[in-house]
Amino acid sequence: MATTTEKFGTVVKSGVGHVMARGSIREGSRTWLLERMTSAALVPLSLWFLIGAVSLSGASYEEVRAWLTGPFNTTAMLLFVITLFWHAKLGAQVIIEDYVHHEGVKVVSLIALNFAAIALGLACVVAVLKVSLGS
Repeated sequence: MATTTEKFGTVVKSGVGHVMARGSIREGSRTWLLERMTSAALVPLSLWFLIGAVSLSGASYEEVRAWLTGPFNTTAMLLFVITLFWHAKLGAQVIIEDYVHHEGVKVVSLIALNFAAIALGLACVVAVLKVSLGS
């Protein structure tokens, strides 16, 4: 239990009370778990992407488009792009939360990070779909 004492009219908390006052202990566990899940998903997706990129080196646009129009390759590319941007956003978020100490700058940085991750990820998804669907 957290104990408190009063000194000179202010409440002083014990070590445990000070830690408990900072918020939920499980607050960062969701981000930690998502980072691990996205990194685990990126291992096979990155291998698939690298094998595909190496096998298509020197190929024409039509050959790359024909490869990407397959349902498996389109789905894998979309999963790769979404997972990559999600993982990058989670990693950058942790860095901002840990090393940016000014609350105003931290909030603005996190908002900018979210907008950038969504905008760039969406642009990549649209590009993959345009190539895949032939638009």
